[in-house]
Amino acid sequence: MIVSKRIEAMQESPIRKLVPLSVAAKKKGKKVFHLNIGQPDIKTPDEFFQAIKDFNPGVLAYVFSEGIPELIESFIQYYEGYGMHFERDDILITNGGSEAILFSLIATCDTGDEVLIPEPFYTNYNGFSSTAGVQVVPITTTAENGFDLPEFEVIEALVTDRTKAILLSNPGNPTGKVYTKNEMDRIRDLALKYNLYIIADEVYREFVYDGLEFISFGQFKEIEDRVIITDSISKRYSACGARIGCVATKNKKITKEIMKLCQSRLCVATLEQVGAAKLVEVSKDYMKVAFKEYDKRRKTVFNALQDMEGVLCKIPKGAFYITAKLPVENAETFARWLLTDFDVDGETVMVAPAEGFYATKGMGRDEIRISYVLKQDDLIKAMNILKEGLKVYNQ
Repeated sequence: MIVSKRIEAMQESPIRKLVPLSVAAKKKGKKVFHLNIGQPDIKTPDEFFQAIKDFNPGVLAYVFSEGIPELIESFIQYYEGYGMHFERDDILITNGGSEAILFSLIATCDTGDEVLIPEPFYTNYNGFSSTAGVQVVPITTTAENGFDLPEFEVIEALVTDRTKAILLSNPGNPTGKVYTKNEMDRIRDLALKYNLYIIADEVYREFVYDGLEFISFGQFKEIEDRVIITDSISKRYSACGARIGCVATKNKKITKEIMKLCQSRLCVATLEQVGAAKLVEVSKDYMKVAFKEYDKRRKTVFNALQDMEGVLCKIPKGAFYITAKLPVENAETFARWLLTDFDVDGETVMVAPAEGFYATKGMGRDEIRISYVLKQDDLIKAMNILKEGLKVYNQ
């Protein structure tokens, strides 16, 4: 039996592809520090679990395809805190930010259309685009200049008659890049000039460091008809397993069309929606504590990388990731070696090779993404193992 060319062409996740090696390492008795995946370890708010515990309708029935009213209202209230004013029919609840991005691509692009994405980018953008039949056109950025966007003319040269949208995460995964107002103006101007949608993945908006102010594309009044915000509770409330996200846009045509996709999968899980609806009541102290913890970890990782000979990176300004260029020819080979052949006192690390975060062939081959979601003591150990591993590997 044969399978579809579409599924064969879909790339394997660089974040999870080495999991079998980590499992094998653990079976040998090694402890593996996971720097490869953005799974926060901050405690999920009690309000989430209490709401589910208190919910007992007798019958766990289907709910509205667009999401339960309480959860939609909680998102509206949340966005008000960022100066964005949405109505109830501007927001559709999705199965995490992933479904929000996939639905947005399907609604804005036809098969064979193109979407511009700054690279390196969240690797699943490739998978979502492939599923939607959309061609990714990369806007190349580099570690050497902190993954800043190129000038307007460079980005403009990538636009064709098949270009329908620009997709980007801000703050960025996997780089921790936070776009400046000037960079965002370039994207705004491009969208206006060529009538493009902006699909803004903003799930890390709470984590912007060094006194920078987060700016949302949803705050640009002049492009509100073409901005589609995709969001998730996963990162800010450490609730990745809940799979609750949303699409938020002032474009009524887009919400009407995405609603068809919401109806086709019936509804998002009821219990998770009930829990998520209460997260808007969580004390602001929760986020302050999480922010301080990630900021501390960010500095720990960056300072450790700066102390490693031949490693190139700039300090990330947002999210909880850093992409670093290593003094190795192939970062994936090195990452595999760490799991199969190296340890320090029975402990090793798992990192994500960064080549899979690029669309341009050959780029990122000597880079890794580190997710600094481990507790401080573990993070210090993990970075020391990485440092020692590089020394041994290069000998």
